[in-house]
Amino acid sequence: MSRADTPRAVRAAGLRRLLWILALASCGKADAGPASPAPSPVSTLGSVEVTAKLLEIPIEFPRKKLYDYVYVMKYRVLKVHRGRIDGDEILVGHYNPTKPRSLAVDKYSGPLGGSVGEFRAGDVHRLALEAPLDEKMPMVGLIDKYVSDRKTRYWALWADRATE
Repeated sequence: MSRADTPRAVRAAGLRRLLWILALASCGKADAGPASPAPSPVSTLGSVEVTAKLLEIPIEFPRKKLYDYVYVMKYRVLKVHRGRIDGDEILVGHYNPTKPRSLAVDKYSGPLGGSVGEFRAGDVHRLALEAPLDEKMPMVGLIDKYVSDRKTRYWALWADRATE
């Protein structure tokens, strides 16, 4: 057995090979820079994306969990990021609004989410929307205190906290 075949020499050669492979693998990554984050669902869901201020919640949310429902709220649009909307005030239906948006999704809702934890008049939200609400929402109860208002109702797919 030659000196080059001793267990220590074999291990050292294996270690050198491993270090060489790791060095080569890291070379290609050094120039790549940081990975781009995946696009947020707010910018990919629905056909409309807006930043809007929640103007009012017309009545208190039902607190008892008797059924799933969509609750319509009024917003003032501050900026349209994509798509088209009707006017500067819009009506938006949110599914089970007593739940944080990150927990609102269920087997009936379809894709939903966001960083809004609770709804408060005056807050600003970045919204991914689809319209009309009646064609997009799940078959659940609807609480809409704006019945006499003929505006389009939008279905909120995603609601993130935002700033003006």
